Amino acid sequence: MQYRTFGRTGIRMSALGFGAMRLPMTPDDQHVDEEKAIPVIRRAYELGVNYFDTAPYYCKSESEIVLGKAIKPFRDQIYVSTKNPIDNGDGVVFRQKLEESLRKLDCGWIDFYHMWGISWKSYEEHITAKDGPLAQARRAKEEGLIRHISYSFHDTPEALLRLIDTGNFESMTVQYNLLDRANEQAIQHAHEAGMGVVIMGPVGGGRLSGYSEQIRQLLPNGFGGNADLALRFVLAHPGVSVALSGMSTIEMVEQNAATVSRPEGLSAEERRQIAQALDELKRLADLYCTGCQYCMPCPNDVNIPQIFEFMNYHRVYGLTEHARAQYALLGTNHEWIKGENASACLECGECEGKCPQHLNIIEQLKEAHRTLGA
Repeated sequence: MQYRTFGRTGIRMSALGFGAMRLPMTPDDQHVDEEKAIPVIRRAYELGVNYFDTAPYYCKSESEIVLGKAIKPFRDQIYVSTKNPIDNGDGVVFRQKLEESLRKLDCGWIDFYHMWGISWKSYEEHITAKDGPLAQARRAKEEGLIRHISYSFHDTPEALLRLIDTGNFESMTVQYNLLDRANEQAIQHAHEAGMGVVIMGPVGGGRLSGYSEQIRQLLPNGFGGNADLALRFVLAHPGVSVALSGMSTIEMVEQNAATVSRPEGLSAEERRQIAQALDELKRLADLYCTGCQYCMPCPNDVNIPQIFEFMNYHRVYGLTEHARAQYALLGTNHEWIKGENASACLECGECEGKCPQHLNIIEQLKEAHRTLGA
């Protein structure tokens, strides 16, 4: 296992982190299957993983509980991260949520306590409120209930740079992978500012887990599969401390640990070549749709940009299996994938009149449904 210095904390952290958001579930998908989940978590520890990340709502709100049981024998030898959803500037509510996580984890402290999924707006309006979340987090740190104040983030790269420069946090968890490199500069800036940097979604939330000839061609030599390359690419960034992987089986743990334990990483030249190839793929994707969303809203609630994004996964990146699985979720009231699929298009033409690229959207929607709706 590779270990890296985690920002100014000085901690030597495993380059692979265990994300406890995809623990094995019971057949009815209502509870974590503890008999399967606990051995998976403990196998990660045996292979050198020392960073374990969870959150209050993961796995039907049972992730913290099961993780706490699994790590009990070695709690003082690893680092636990969990999160506090910031809905307002009420410091009392923040404290209550902290105490609830401590109860569910059944331990006396949390190593890295995250303000969960914050934006610059929530930082200004809620987190820095008088006696609000930041003040409460500092108080809890003085009491020894948390050891490091952190955040996870889904706002713009520009807002991320501003948040780093506040100097109020010791680590951050952000998105970065082969398909989404928007935070590349901010990751380096955070590293130079002395922050630990944890990457969520290094395999693109599962998008990069299947086989793709286009992805394979990014690194013809020593290719071990999409997930292998995706992890190696993320960890080749000099600012990255930990790559989180949501692992649900012992086999996944062992495969990821083997990847991260390889003595040879991607060279600077290999990383440059991959970035160059990805830029070309992105250029090709933009020929089909840039994702500007000027075509929206659709009067029939067809999620045009999302459909075209799925088509780009298939057409440009060769991730057809993932594209079809995601397309199938349109029109199902899914938590994250909203709107209707292309079959709901009534060919009114309103979208085409607003498209700055003058795309033949109606025909492309028909093609998408033929390709992805099979």
